[in-house]
Amino acid sequence: MVLHHLWRTDCSQYTINNRNIRAIEIAGGIPVMLPYLKGKEDINDLMNKLDGLYLTGGYDIDPTLFDEEPIPGLGTIIPERDRSEIAFVEKMIETNKPILGVCRGSQLLNIAVGGTMYQDIYSQLDTSNLLQHQQKAPFDHRSHFVNIKEDSLLYQLTGKEKVKVNSYHHQTNHRVPKDFQICATASDGIVEAFESTNHRFVLGLQWHPEGLIDYKDDPSLSIYQGFIKACID
Repeated sequence: MVLHHLWRTDCSQYTINNRNIRAIEIAGGIPVMLPYLKGKEDINDLMNKLDGLYLTGGYDIDPTLFDEEPIPGLGTIIPERDRSEIAFVEKMIETNKPILGVCRGSQLLNIAVGGTMYQDIYSQLDTSNLLQHQQKAPFDHRSHFVNIKEDSLLYQLTGKEKVKVNSYHHQTNHRVPKDFQICATASDGIVEAFESTNHRFVLGLQWHPEGLIDYKDDPSLSIYQGFIKACID
């Protein structure tokens, strides 16, 4: 079994945080890191050889991809990464292969299927009602709660209506397109997870479950195991 896994910090090198590698390995998968690709034929050939797509966190997303222009709160973007990952998602959706996206990966997934997002929640929304979504604490600290919709894939994976998660983001999903549903929200209404209602496993999470898999009482491992199982089936 082979999984796609991609991360890049700048224009000179590819790298990946070991937490993401461990999460896939512990769940029983084999992570493979891929470069950015431009050719449609190369992308299609590569995606055909993979069992699933895992989209990690990282920098911000180019707002012109969802018909907006950049606002002052937008951070660093890597257009090459955006274009490649959108093409990867489109091919995996077309072939109904499993996709799991975390943080930036969740937002990129939503944009790729036609959704919209906030470029910067702290300048676009009423801050008096917002939680701290860029926690100032260790990566494995669970800083706020997430409410999960019962009739959802995420609920099936976790078996919980409410979980406590870590949080490192200033962008988030806004609207999701037809054939997808918001399946988890924070108490301030921020979208914390969404999923497909028409594919066997397409799930985006706003938090970072790869940082919580070592806690026996946390459902993060079950999420990764469900993803790997979907890749095998």
